[in-house]
Amino acid sequence: MTAPTIERSRTPDVRETEDPDKPWVAIVWNDPVNLMSYVTWVFQKLFGYSREKATALMLDVHQKGKAAVSSGSREQMEADVARLHAAGLWATLQQD
Repeated sequence: MTAPTIERSRTPDVRETEDPDKPWVAIVWNDPVNLMSYVTWVFQKLFGYSREKATALMLDVHQKGKAAVSSGSREQMEADVARLHAAGLWATLQQD
């Protein structure tokens, strides 16, 4: 008599599900704490955006609840999210 075979499901590694051709984005989420003028200022300082572009992104955050504020490699977006967190903003990254 042989022991029954146990079939194990395998959860794929996160890196296995990434599409290398798709860029990553840093997303800023609306929060009840930061003033709109501060969010605009952060976008200008961290990313070098013009006042107009920073204001447009801030309005997306405020009105739509979120905005993709930068894109690039996963490592770049992890760094951008860390900088946004350091500035007090709610941010995440995802593959676009």
